[in-house]
Amino acid sequence: MRLDLLAALNAERAARRACVVVTELESGAQRLVARDHVDADPLAGAIREALAVRRSRLVGEGAKWAFIAVEVPPPRMLVIGAVHISQALAPMARLAGFDLTIIDPRTAFATPERFGDVPVIAEWPEVALPAYGLDPFTALVALTHDPKVDEPALVAGLKAGCFYVGALGSRRTHARRVERLQAAGLSPDVIGRIHAPIGIDIGAASPAEIAVAVLAEVIRALRSGAAHAEGVAA
Repeated sequence: MRLDLLAALNAERAARRACVVVTELESGAQRLVARDHVDADPLAGAIREALAVRRSRLVGEGAKWAFIAVEVPPPRMLVIGAVHISQALAPMARLAGFDLTIIDPRTAFATPERFGDVPVIAEWPEVALPAYGLDPFTALVALTHDPKVDEPALVAGLKAGCFYVGALGSRRTHARRVERLQAAGLSPDVIGRIHAPIGIDIGAASPAEIAVAVLAEVIRALRSGAAHAEGVAA
């Protein structure tokens, strides 16, 4: 790989942006296709398909074969709320391959003693999120059940195009949340991206069971392909 191509690839990785490296097999020529330039590439359709399923692939016919090497940022999970569900969710999410961070301004809950080596940021979301840097490869899970804490994070996650945005609460609680978000200027289509009540419906009751339901829903969103196609187009 050329040094300039490697430098460009490392820059995309550092910025957590999806991209691909296309290698033309007959000539050996290579090019990096950043997400903002997919539409202009001759292999745009194949690149989008490869990015959607997060898998490299060989494409072409005759003498025009090319290998599309997919580079997608590793998935992250940002949990709003240092609650009992978060304590159960953190080790499960890590085992599933997520880099997990917890944000909660309530210092009585957001302590290293309760979460071990899991990063815990004892700040309001409005303060912590700019430095964290939400993106389309992040799942945002809001669990405090407190609108003052959850809703600024939900808005930020929706605006950043997070591949998953979920919030704890009953249908009645979420209906009131929807009213507040609409009053804040969010459209019904955007608000409709929130998974609420959070988690796959498995009849979960305990914090650990709810954590399983949440993680399953996040993984389903991660592997569905549609979220990554949106992330590429963003």
